[in-house]
Amino acid sequence: MEFTVPWASLFGGMLLGVSASILLLFNGKIAGISGIVSGLLKNKVGDKGWRWLFVLGLIAGGLLGTTAFGATIPTSYDSQLWVLLLGGLLVGIGTKIGNGCTSGHGICGIGRLSKRSLVATCVFMLVAGVTVFVRLHLLG
Repeated sequence: MEFTVPWASLFGGMLLGVSASILLLFNGKIAGISGIVSGLLKNKVGDKGWRWLFVLGLIAGGLLGTTAFGATIPTSYDSQLWVLLLGGLLVGIGTKIGNGCTSGHGICGIGRLSKRSLVATCVFMLVAGVTVFVRLHLLG
C-alpha cells in the first residue's frame, strides 16, 4: 500500500468547515444535512427557502465536482434495490435516534464544542474501526 497525501480531501474538508461556519455566522443555522432535509418535511412557514437552496447547492456542487474532476456517478450497484432501500432506512432511523448524522456531529457539532457531538463522533469512529478490523481480519 502506498501513502499519498489526499490534498483534494483536505481541501474539501476545509470547504465543508468554512461553509458550515458561514451558515452559522450569517444565518444562525446549523449545516447538519439531516436537520436541513427533515425541516423540508415540516409545515413551518418561512423556513423552507434556505433549506431548498442548501439542498440544491449540494446537488449542483456534486455535479460540478464530477465535471471539474472527471469523476463518474455510479449507474449500477452490486446490491439489490431492497438492500439499498433498507440501508437508507436504517441510516435515517439512526440519524433520528442520534439527533443528527455522522458529518453533522463531526463538522458542526464539534465545531460548536458540543459534548454530545464529541461523544457521538468518537462512537462513530470506534464502531467504524471495529467494523473494518472484523471485516479484514476475522471475516477474511
